[in-house]
Amino acid sequence: MRRPRGAVVPGPGQESVWDYPRPPLLEPTPRRIRVVLGGEVVADTTRAWRVCETSHPPSYYVPREDCAPGALVPAAGSSVCEWKGPAAYLTVRAGGRVAERAAWTYPDPSPRFAPIAGHVAFYPALMDECWVGDVRAAPQEGGFYGGWVTPDVVGPFKGGPGTWGW
Repeated sequence: MRRPRGAVVPGPGQESVWDYPRPPLLEPTPRRIRVVLGGEVVADTTRAWRVCETSHPPSYYVPREDCAPGALVPAAGSSVCEWKGPAAYLTVRAGGRVAERAAWTYPDPSPRFAPIAGHVAFYPALMDECWVGDVRAAPQEGGFYGGWVTPDVVGPFKGGPGTWGW
């Protein structure tokens, strides 16, 4: 896919989301991934998987056993990703807060994405904090996608106003 007008040229140590492939890349990440809600850590791992797809900041998938016991509750609804397959949603509860449909999982993903079966991805916009190493991630703009924006990833990113036609 070609880069859109206004795409940021990556600097040293940065990646452009326009260099990410379609279908998406799935890779393990050695970085520590942490998620906080209500002042409590709901996920903390160094065993996450990173999904990188053209025009999107990465999403991180955490092993369920690295999530706080009782923090994840099945939620209504489902969706289908053309690459990963059918997704189920989860409500996240911690520290007296309840974030409805704030996480998702692929119970039985397509063979290419089998390593993330049962892992959990979180919408940064619905959590108090999401961390990649020592860097606090910002949410991908818009309410549909769940990418984590950090300074080492440049866009523009799909999801904001006027980006649906890319």
